[in-house]
Amino acid sequence: MESYGEILRNAREEKKVSMEAIERATAITKNYIDSLENERVEDFPGESYFIGFLSNYCEFLGLDKDEILRLYHAKKIQESPVPVELLKKQKPVFLIPVIVASVVLVLAAIGIYIYFSVLKIPQKKELKAREQVEKEKIHQYQFTGKPETKRLYKGDQILVPAKQGKGNIILTVGGTLGNLSILTPSGNQIVELSEERDIDIDGDGFADLIIYLSDVSNDNEANGAEVRILEKSIENSFVALSDGKSGTELSEIPAASAVKNNANRTVIHEDTRAYPFTINVTFRGSCLFRYKSDRQDYVEGYYKSGELVTITSNNGTRLWMSNINALKIHVIAGLSSYDLEVGRAGEVQAEDIKWVRDSDGKYRLVVLELD
Repeated sequence: MESYGEILRNAREEKKVSMEAIERATAITKNYIDSLENERVEDFPGESYFIGFLSNYCEFLGLDKDEILRLYHAKKIQESPVPVELLKKQKPVFLIPVIVASVVLVLAAIGIYIYFSVLKIPQKKELKAREQVEKEKIHQYQFTGKPETKRLYKGDQILVPAKQGKGNIILTVGGTLGNLSILTPSGNQIVELSEERDIDIDGDGFADLIIYLSDVSNDNEANGAEVRILEKSIENSFVALSDGKSGTELSEIPAASAVKNNANRTVIHEDTRAYPFTINVTFRGSCLFRYKSDRQDYVEGYYKSGELVTITSNNGTRLWMSNINALKIHVIAGLSSYDLEVGRAGEVQAEDIKWVRDSDGKYRLVVLELD
């Protein structure tokens, strides 16, 4: 079977385009480009990310994305494991007595082990109870202003000296499963793995701390989270207007107060910076569909069930649909993804999906319905 990874690599080499140039043009990192060419689907957070990036990469290289996706699905089916039922063999009848005897011997051995170990059970229970009490105990840490690295657990508290007056501002760890949740007087703050986040703990519009999450478990909250905490300098306490890498023109992102229909917006993602996002539109019926991404020209077409349109935007995209119920809209921003609600069958709808800058300094990806 022809390898779709080799097709991608050969196309890139024929165009004599470096991975760095592709990363700048498509916002797909070099690691993901390498994973696409080497068919490492497991490197992506989910299959929807893989298909979205694969479609974008095909469009950039001028390849037939439908053919590439067909090769991918064919390989996926070919590599699927054989059902266990087909591998099972019928056990000979003479094995039944042997199995019964083995089970009896195993049960007897277990009974002997329990009998001789029963005297140790109370000590083990007491030790386990002590460990549980220690885990459930709330630990408080006084932040001194110096950089610190700690492993925090749910319920732990960080005491940060107040800027004015006496006393401390208390930050409480709300959760450590998949990410770090910190409860502050100004609201709940979420820090993702490997993210360095500016935290405004008192709601004055200035960042007070920098928290970097270096380790957290996705399936066991008892493991806690390892974080590095630094004090944010006064001269650098505003949220930066550009990250210098994403290609998003942050200077062109409008303030939320200046956006029409902002009061009726739907927020689907927020962060301390803005970056390119991807919209995957899957059609489940016939629909006249038109879109405009950033400063590019309008693209219009009549699509049928099963077709897919992928749009990558830096700042925003405007969509117009003749039958909103005939399609599904999936938005990917950072490492998060969102499915947008659809309207009634036959309903015509126009909407903007764009970044806006709110008064708290955060950037929010919002959906705005247009008149």
